[in-house]
Order: sequence, then C-alpha cells, then structure tokens
Amino acid sequence: MLQVLELKNVLLRAGDQLKVKGTVLHEAERFQIDLGCDADDLALHFNPRFHDDSDGAVLVCNSKASGCWGDEQRELHNPLQRGADVKLAGDMFEVELPDGQEVHFPNSDGMDIISYIRVTGDFKLTSLKIC
Repeated sequence: MLQVLELKNVLLRAGDQLKVKGTVLHEAERFQIDLGCDADDLALHFNPRFHDDSDGAVLVCNSKASGCWGDEQRELHNPLQRGADVKLAGDMFEVELPDGQEVHFPNSDGMDIISYIRVTGDFKLTSLKIC
C-alpha cells in the first residue's frame, strides 16, 4: 500500500532538524522524502532504492528547480533494509542514517526556508517531528 504524506506551509529553517521515523516495507522497491517549496521546487529529494537497475541498493539524492531535475548524487552505501525500522534525522541537508553514516547534499538553489515536505513510497511513516 502506497502511503503519501504531503505537508504545505511548513516552516523549516537552516539549523532546524527534521526527524522521520518509520518502517521500510518488506517488499519495498523505493521511497522518498522531499523538502522544498512545492513539488516542482525541491531543495532535497532523498530517495533510497532497494533494487535499482544500475546499482542495486542505492541512496539517491537530487534537487529540482522549476520542474527540472538537477544532477543525481548516488551513494552506493545503503544501510536501509527492507522490513527494518528507520530513524532519519537531518539538519537540512545532512542526513544521518541508522548506522551512524551521514549523507551530505548541497543546497544548490540556496533555499533559506523549506515550506513543503512530502514522504511517499514503500515506507510506513510512524513519526515526523521538526525541532
């Protein structure tokens, strides 16, 4: 079952943390967490993939400006496992993974305020907290 959470008019600033908790579904192919101004302007598209055609299990990060995707950053180290509980804590574009590793992604569009959050895909969200 595809779950989608879409939040608009959020106020997330540099220095704030977004903490996401949930479970990766047992048959998961992928899920994504998007942060930006709206669906066409994303400062961060965080997209763990569990069966990528070219790289197998991979973490993909990207940005989108005016509906156009930027350059993908692909991390071949993907500690997220199907069926596992997940806690992701990120100070904007530093994403701390469950195994303690961090994924860094530049704020290439210089977005000062994140007002849009979307969590969708093969992921059962249990908690989302801004602190």
